[in-house]
Amino acid sequence: MPESFDSLLKDVLSGLAEAQQLRSRRVVVPIDAVHVEIDGRLCVNFCSNNYLGLTHHRRLVAAMGDAAAKFGAGAGAAGLISGYFTQHAAAESAIASWKGTESAVLLPSGYQANHAAIQTLAAVGKNRGGARFLVDKLAHASLLDAIRGSGAAWRVFPHNGMSKLRRLLDDADPGQLQAVVTESIFSMDGDAADLKSLVELKRARPFVLLLDEAHAGGVYGPDGAGLAAEYGLAEAVDIFVATFSKAAGCVGGAICATGDFCRAAVNLGRAYIFSTSIPPAIAAGIEEAIRVMHDEPARQQRVRALARQVRERLRGKGMVLPEGDSPIVPIIVGEESAALNLAGKLLEKNLLVGAVRPPTVPRGTSRLRLTLSCEHTQEEIERLIEAVAG
Repeated sequence: MPESFDSLLKDVLSGLAEAQQLRSRRVVVPIDAVHVEIDGRLCVNFCSNNYLGLTHHRRLVAAMGDAAAKFGAGAGAAGLISGYFTQHAAAESAIASWKGTESAVLLPSGYQANHAAIQTLAAVGKNRGGARFLVDKLAHASLLDAIRGSGAAWRVFPHNGMSKLRRLLDDADPGQLQAVVTESIFSMDGDAADLKSLVELKRARPFVLLLDEAHAGGVYGPDGAGLAAEYGLAEAVDIFVATFSKAAGCVGGAICATGDFCRAAVNLGRAYIFSTSIPPAIAAGIEEAIRVMHDEPARQQRVRALARQVRERLRGKGMVLPEGDSPIVPIIVGEESAALNLAGKLLEKNLLVGAVRPPTVPRGTSRLRLTLSCEHTQEEIERLIEAVAG
């Protein structure tokens, strides 16, 4: 490695450290869905996205073990070569049925699913005067990265800013494909998209609606099918992106849409074409997670009840929190150092909570991001509330 490059690396890392933005990984030993061991200490995990506690569910573990024994540890190839097994097809069928769409395409991560969906829209748009993406300001980095990388035109509208979005649509080139991109539950604030207004706007000014349901899947809707399903608006969504590393307790992502769009994604979504298929054992785990969501609705009900309780209790102690009952509860403290210090104090009490800093969130909005699971006990919730508000 050239000496000048080594020096450059050190300068960059030093700059991140001075700005309180240098990240490092912490080795944890998972004990169960909500407990980990860190340096020999048992801690309650309040920074995982394991909302339904399915990471350790016996049925998922058994399904994955059986599939690994049958199909092997990995797929060995991309889906268009020889890496598309019967288990992948079965999982995609289950995902499509769960989301209420004609078809689904399974990818190794939600990040890749977002990229493949955006890449497909951009490629299709080239046949009709190009595509233009209109994206919510707080949409996930994977969506923004995909849009930037697509080469298509794009504009950002303020978070849930329907008036600005309406103006952007009014000014649109009539020959250009317009695609509105947003999340249903936003990953950092835990608040919801204004889906009802989006659907009303879509009826008046038609566009393609892509909805990322990463943090709504499992938590909202019948069988955990998502926020659009809960509101009865799923038919107005053209493309869903589902993620299975959160409430489903596994890993992977999927594009859920019409059969034609999914066929287009297989042919035009570079993130799919050039990725080895997800291991078949993971596909089996995803399929089983969907069954568990149907069979055990109490998990969804409990995590949302806990989310309402924590919000109510913290508001009673003077904290300002977003509306809703998402298991994502942000405690905004401002500066990076303040978030790190508070997270450190909580860890001293054996409570593991994530400190989120720029560039993940805007400067001046560093926060603790509390995340809840149906597996947290009432005693653990009480400890968290007292520690955060104390």
